[in-house]
Amino acid sequence: MNKRAHLLTSGALAILAGAATIISCNGPGTPGAQDTPTTGTVAVGVDETFAPILQAQIDTFAKLYPNAHVKMSFQPEEKVMLDLINDQIKLAVVSRELNAEEKADFEKQKITPRLTRIGIDGLAIVLNRANPDSLLTVAQLADIFTGKTSTWNQVSGKKGLDAINVVFDANRSSTARFVRDSVTHGAPLTKRVFAATSNPALLDYVATHPNAIGVVGVNWISDRDDPAAMKFANKVRVASITARPNPTADDYIQPYQVYLAEKTPEQLAEHPELQNYPLRRNLYIISREARAGLGTGFASFVAGKNGQLIFQKSGLLPAQMQARIVTTPKL
Repeated sequence: MNKRAHLLTSGALAILAGAATIISCNGPGTPGAQDTPTTGTVAVGVDETFAPILQAQIDTFAKLYPNAHVKMSFQPEEKVMLDLINDQIKLAVVSRELNAEEKADFEKQKITPRLTRIGIDGLAIVLNRANPDSLLTVAQLADIFTGKTSTWNQVSGKKGLDAINVVFDANRSSTARFVRDSVTHGAPLTKRVFAATSNPALLDYVATHPNAIGVVGVNWISDRDDPAAMKFANKVRVASITARPNPTADDYIQPYQVYLAEKTPEQLAEHPELQNYPLRRNLYIISREARAGLGTGFASFVAGKNGQLIFQKSGLLPAQMQARIVTTPKL
């Protein structure tokens, strides 16, 4: 009897020790008091790629702590980081760590930002439902995004679709940066690329333009309990991707949690049929808050048990989950 390996996600969802229960040096009734980990007001900037999952986080946090008012703004990544440096927000939710220039800016301000990994995201490659080319390698994506491959019949030889139109959610977005950094490796993007005004606009464009290919955060289409997410998911086709150079049909995978989980080299060696989804990235909260205020409380909530369960439900991978391999009989 053949055996097949399956990857399950399990493990303790760790709560950041004590952060949500620390009260600031200024209590609520003392002069100069502003907020505590569960009361007051704080401004948070969020990469708009993660709007659905962070909206779910804030809705739950607000129900648990009615005196806490987290004011979120959803912006392109570059704007979020600029607001954090300029003290327009206390927390930033983004898919990268600080770069050298940003670290230098905080050093000048004598601030040591705190970085907390809160989840693992997958970028979904979305196509029009009429597009038959739904199996793509990372090498093919690189050629498409740079314009080396400019028509769909170059991808598979199938006729019917013409020039490829590439669409991102916004100018200076984290998805475009990820593609440049991790797919095209610095090569300029094709001239047939443009930015939609939002992720919903991107999905609408792909749904109505057969030649289009778009890139979205998987949380826009992965939560099966969210009617809006399912409405978006039903409009488009999610491509299956592999980084393997000579793939078989079974090698192509989509950004499901099982493939977002990091597999160790030892696990991959023992179970060669497994692989990591190639368009993965970590999600972080970066805090400039110098005291244990509401920003600290919200960051602790997102990284703690309840916040991590929201990630699990949404289709993203919680940062605090550990992966294990279970081998079951293939009938």
